[in-house]
Formats: sequence, structure tokens, C-alpha cells
Amino acid sequence: MDIFQAIVIGIIEGFTEFLPISSTGHMIVASRFLGIDESAVNDAYMVVIQFAAILAVLLLYRDKINIKEIGLWSKIFVAFLPLAIVGFLLKDWIKTIFSVDVVATMFIVGGIIFLVVEYFYDDKKATAKELEEVSWSQSLWIGFGQIFSMIPGTSRAGSTIIAGMLSGVDRKTATEFSFLLAIPVMTAVSGYDLLKHYDEFVGANLSAFVVGFIVAFIVAFLTIKLLIVFLQRFTFVAFGIYRILFGVLLLMM
Repeated sequence: MDIFQAIVIGIIEGFTEFLPISSTGHMIVASRFLGIDESAVNDAYMVVIQFAAILAVLLLYRDKINIKEIGLWSKIFVAFLPLAIVGFLLKDWIKTIFSVDVVATMFIVGGIIFLVVEYFYDDKKATAKELEEVSWSQSLWIGFGQIFSMIPGTSRAGSTIIAGMLSGVDRKTATEFSFLLAIPVMTAVSGYDLLKHYDEFVGANLSAFVVGFIVAFIVAFLTIKLLIVFLQRFTFVAFGIYRILFGVLLLMM
């Protein structure tokens, strides 16, 4: 992977990781367009830029990372458990269902779900409008919702945000909870992949890795901030429409 490819993939990862549009489908299109082959070295690079995305969340929500927020983090841990357990049990099966058709279909299905949920959803009736107000039961529902993100193309952010909204959390808080939940989830997944691809860092184009890391961090940082501002005025309808159109594009490809 050269530096130009690393920059493009870093931008896509940083932009799509925390939006409810799934980074998987975008990586498929970008990799084909850039002529990036599937290899252990490129898999290792994906791990690196995922850590950049995690770092962006840690920096933006550093005020939540302290002992005073033990209650919030306990609920985040509860939300993390369902995916951790089911993911461990089904990790091999999930690999067998990965295909462009599955990714595209889930893009479309997810888009329709967003449109339907937004049609009936009333943010004013939400019972949790701050992170600290999210209940134990709502945390668990978000955790169960996150299990669906194991299906390629579903979107971890999308599944957790929808589960949060359906359980009575407002859009902004559900989104922020999804950001924080990404820390243990992505750390566990990326840490596992890092151990698996550790040898691939030897002899790799480290300059491309460093540039990609920096780019992914900056883009993820800005994307998170802009999404919160966006949700203060708009809904997820635009994301639902985008998902459907992108899914159709993937099927055409």
C-alpha cells in the first residue's frame, strides 16, 4: 500500500466508522477503485487506522474517562457484553457469510429501518437525554442491538443508535453512547487483529501506516464533532436514503 492509497483509506475509515453507514461497503468500493488487493499487510493497516478512530473518541470524550463516571462505564460494559459473547461464539461463521451481495443488502435494509424508525420516532418523548440518564435496561437493549452489526454492511454505529432510539434514548445521546461503546468494542477487535497480523508489520511501508493513522484520526475527530452538530438540527433520514442508494450501487457493481 502506497501513501496515496493510505490517505484515501484513512479518510474513508475516519469518516465512515462513526456514521451509521457502515465502513465495510465503502472499503470494498475504495479498494477496488484503488486496486488494493486483499493481503495480510493491508489487513494490518486496517487495524492501525481503527486505533486512530478510537483515539479520536478518547480525546473528544476525555472528560468522561475518570472514576467519577464509573456508573456510565459500567453501563457501557453491560452493552459490550452481548457482542463480546456472541461474537466469540460466531466469529468463524460470520466470515462465511461475507460477500458484496450481503453487504449491499444490509445497506438497503438498514436504510429502510432508519426511515421507518424516524417516521414514528419522537425525540421529545425520550426518557434519556444525557449519557448519565441512560438506564441499565436501555444499555442492555443497545448491547443486543449491537449484535446485528456482526452482519457485514449493517454498521455498528447504526445498529446501536437505532437500538438506543427504540429503547427511549434521544438521537444525540444514543449517538454519543455509540461513540463510547466503540472504545471497548474496537479495542477488543483491533487488539485481536493486531496480534493476528503482528508479523505483517515487519517490512511493511511504515510511512504509509503513519500517514494513514494521522489522516484517519483527524477525519474521525472532525466527523464526530460535525455529526453531533448535525443532529441538533436534523434527523437520520438523510443517512437512511444514502444507505439505500449506496446499497443499490454496490449491487450494480
